[in-house]
Parts: sequence; structure tokens; C-alpha cells
Amino acid sequence: MMEKMEIAAFQPIQPSRKLTAEVVERLAAEIASGRYPPGTKLPSEQELIAAFGVSRTVVREAVAALRARGLITTRQGSGAFVSAASNKEPYVIDDEGLNSLAKVIEVLELRMAVEIEAAALASKRASRRQIEALAQALDVFRQAIRDGERAIKEDFAFHKAIAAATCNGRFTEFLEFMGRVIIPRQSIRMFGDDLDKQRHYLQRIEAEHAAIFAAIQEHNPDHARQAMRAHLSKSIQRYRKLADSEERN
Repeated sequence: MMEKMEIAAFQPIQPSRKLTAEVVERLAAEIASGRYPPGTKLPSEQELIAAFGVSRTVVREAVAALRARGLITTRQGSGAFVSAASNKEPYVIDDEGLNSLAKVIEVLELRMAVEIEAAALASKRASRRQIEALAQALDVFRQAIRDGERAIKEDFAFHKAIAAATCNGRFTEFLEFMGRVIIPRQSIRMFGDDLDKQRHYLQRIEAEHAAIFAAIQEHNPDHARQAMRAHLSKSIQRYRKLADSEERN
């Protein structure tokens, strides 16, 4: 019989912390310590919300991250359980270390190796419903820009919609594993409080996203590859320019 994880040891997280990362690390630490062995059932979503004092979104993102790291498995209607392979050291990208421009560029190069082909596959396989979901994600991103937001979660959602359109769950799992750290401005503040510069920057990204969407909508794999390569290459160029500027200063 599977044992259920106790939650008495958990305390609410302070609002100033990066909530999802903190929930992930606390749960991962408990699993790594051996206190919760393979087969142990995690507390329910509602129990984790109450124990950590965070939102449902934070808990769901944390569970997705733990699953992507191979620490837990989820079963429809049953909940989440500590994985049999949880005692193996997983590959982890430390989002705390991504305040270095060099590290951000490394992640962007890794994304290129995966997302260029993801865009091509999406252009071949996307259903009408998936095209509509991608269009909606693009519209939500545009609205976030108009509202003066940093549009981090909206940017991530657009790329996740492309991964979903590949009809290969591994691409979605990869992005869930990476999490929103794939969006460099999650950890690098480029514009301070200059909202005009931020808006112009995001409008360039919006145009690049629109080109990717158009290629996928046209079911043109070559154009989809080119559009995604251009988007990520331009991102790398922007951050290299920023790094060069910091070195000069």
C-alpha cells in the first residue's frame, strides 16, 4: 500500500521568494533526503496550497517541474507519487544562476537545438484547434505588451503552444522542465523602469512570434525553421550586445 506524504513539516513561503522554484526545491529536498521514499504519494493540490501558502498555479507549475526532473510521476485521478528513479541525481538548470548573460546565452543555444525542429514539426502536424490555440497565445502576448507588462508567462505560453502542436509530448515536457527560465528577461532586467524601451523590445519579439505563427499556419516546415532560427538568433544577438555593453562599462 502506497504511503502518503506528511505535510506537517512544511511552512508557508514568504511572498518575496520565487515561489515556484522554492516549492520545487523544498519538495525535492525532502525527496532527496530519503524521508519520502519511492512510491510515497504527494499531498493533494489543495493540501500543498494550504501548506505552502501559495496559489494553485504555483503548485501546478512546481508539480510539472518535479515531473520533468523525474522526481515524481502523476496518475490520472490518483495524484502524484515519488518516482522509483528519484534517488538519481537529475539534470537541473539553476534559475538562480541565470542572472549571468553568458549563462542566458547558453540556454538560448540549447533552445535552438530543440525549438527549431519543434517549429518545423508543428507546421507539419498542427491541427486546426492547435493553430487556433497558437493564435490565441499570440493575441494574449500582444495584449500583455499593450498593457505595459513584461509578458514573461505569455511569451512562455506561446512557445509551449508550439511544443503542443508537434503532437510529441517530449517537446512539451522539455519546456516544462526548463520552465519560464527560457525567457531571459525572467532573470535579466534589461530596461529598468523604462517602459518605452521595454515595449519596443517586446514589439520586436511580437513580430518574430508572428512570423513563426504564419509559417506554422501555412504548414511550411522550411519557413517555420527559418522563423524560429531567426527569433532565437536575434535573441542571442541582443544579449551578446548587452553583455558587450556591460563589459565596456
